[in-house]
Amino acid sequence: MAGLIRQSDIEEVKARTNIADIVGDYVSLKSAGVGSLKGLCPFHDERSPSFHVRPQVGFYHCFGCGESGDVYSFLQKMDHVTFSEAVERLAGRVGLELHYEGGGADAPDHTNRARLYAANQAAAEFFVEQLGSAGAAVGRTFLGERGFDAHAATRFGIGFAPKSWDELTRHLRGRGYSDEELTLAGLVSSREGSSGIYDRFRGRLVWPIRDITGQTIGFGARKLLDDDKGPKYLNTPETPIYHKAQVLYGLDLAKRDISRSHQVVVVEGYTDVMACHLAGVTTAVATCGTSFGVDHIKVLRRVLGDDSGVGEVVFTFDPDAAGQKAAVRAFSEEQRFSAQTFVAVAPDGFDPCDLRLHKGDGAVQRLIESKKPMFEFMIRQLLSQYNLETVEGRVSALRAAAPLVSDIRDPALRPGYTHELARMLGMELGEVGRAVSAALTRSRTAPGTSATGRGGESDEPVRERPFSMVELPTDPITRLERDGLMAMLQRPALVGVELLQRAVQTAFAHQSLAVVRDAIAANLDTLSAPDWIERVVADVPLPLQNLVTDLAMAPLPERTEREVERYVRDITIALIDRDFLRQKAELLGRLQRADPTDRVPYTALQRELMRVELERRNLRDE
Repeated sequence: MAGLIRQSDIEEVKARTNIADIVGDYVSLKSAGVGSLKGLCPFHDERSPSFHVRPQVGFYHCFGCGESGDVYSFLQKMDHVTFSEAVERLAGRVGLELHYEGGGADAPDHTNRARLYAANQAAAEFFVEQLGSAGAAVGRTFLGERGFDAHAATRFGIGFAPKSWDELTRHLRGRGYSDEELTLAGLVSSREGSSGIYDRFRGRLVWPIRDITGQTIGFGARKLLDDDKGPKYLNTPETPIYHKAQVLYGLDLAKRDISRSHQVVVVEGYTDVMACHLAGVTTAVATCGTSFGVDHIKVLRRVLGDDSGVGEVVFTFDPDAAGQKAAVRAFSEEQRFSAQTFVAVAPDGFDPCDLRLHKGDGAVQRLIESKKPMFEFMIRQLLSQYNLETVEGRVSALRAAAPLVSDIRDPALRPGYTHELARMLGMELGEVGRAVSAALTRSRTAPGTSATGRGGESDEPVRERPFSMVELPTDPITRLERDGLMAMLQRPALVGVELLQRAVQTAFAHQSLAVVRDAIAANLDTLSAPDWIERVVADVPLPLQNLVTDLAMAPLPERTEREVERYVRDITIALIDRDFLRQKAELLGRLQRADPTDRVPYTALQRELMRVELERRNLRDE
């Protein structure tokens, strides 16, 4: 068994890693001032971004839920990996060989999850190689008939699982993977009552399913052969690294363009994602063998930066019954987005893959451009179920559609949709308006109604938090102490060791801030260490640890690097100067109370007063 990763390697990996690059794989980050980035917190649902990342500090912190840490803890919490696995993953990313102590030979992939990632990647490479074999002709034909050439197959990593019970198993065993690892990775299956295993995917075209960082975590396999009695699509089962309710196919390829354009297109299948991307709609993603749900929305909101309401989520649905059900499910979760939601349905019943095949790339682009608002689509779908040629049908349709209009979260849109509903029904605007108002009143007074206007619990968690920076008083003295600590924690190198040593000896009025000051003083000899913030956090009582991270992550009020350098020195000097003023006032009071005829103590007080004034003058000249 391998031992612990050498501490110097852990620090080196962290020093070589930009935390913003890692967090950026999961969260759309925007500038929040010099050296600070912000986005929607990946650890709790929120409408406005309170999650901050400081690359120079190597730290992240959410002012909403209090989650904070370094790049290792971020990966541990996001991907549910151990500390060692997080270090190993980042070491592989920066190309650093790790060394282990106290447990035998080096073994960078000794942990279980790391082995599962590696096994899936090895399987993906095997499937890609097999696509060129004679037995994969049926797979190449399938792709060709849908307009996908060899370049497209390579771009999306498509492979072929040979029609064999154990070819993949034997290949991966030869690469050193155990049967237990292959089973845990979902690459093989076992017969009930038997200890033997066999390849899960056989005689099928295979798509690699990757997480948002691009690591292969599973596969989706399409049936090709008539004697295959399995389902049309067979996916990897739930594994320690693959959770279908949280995975979106193509997100690793689409995330950058989604973040830049603030648009995501949700399609229904792997080939639809391929068709969209090849046609220039590079924001397309799809679910993997499951319905679009809450966990998918959470993932997309973080990538979209879904806090301003300017983004777009476009759903494409087949016009058949299954597509209608999918539309209803998506609509039920629509209000979880701040972005506007739309629906795009192709003419002639084509999905994006068929549309590209029969009408070209431009038709796919026009499909997305012709999108209709989700509410308009759902209202039309609802009205299609009633006979609007009769009074009874129109009244029933109004009763069914009025709650939809009342449920629109943007009140500015409701009058327009009320007018549109009246037009669709051929009824008086006043009558429709009264029905919508009545539905709105009922939804607001109904028990168990959430803040979104629909039943259920609110998305925002309610939790107790430790002491936070927002709880500090707003008087000038406390603000100066707070801002001084922010400067010292965030930019200690710019402040300089000499000023830091003087600042941590000043008196503080706020007791909690004084504790933070003392923790900084205790760690001055390590201020250049990669874990400088963590060391300070560790040296304060548990209730104040959140306060330290608040201070370390709160944006500084300057826009350029030059302004920041001047600011952090000026605010630290102001803190020291305030202490000199305190000392001066105390000395003047003692001098007034002293006996002038008692020359020795009186002269000593005068000299001390002159020293303080001289140091104060020199400080202002720095």
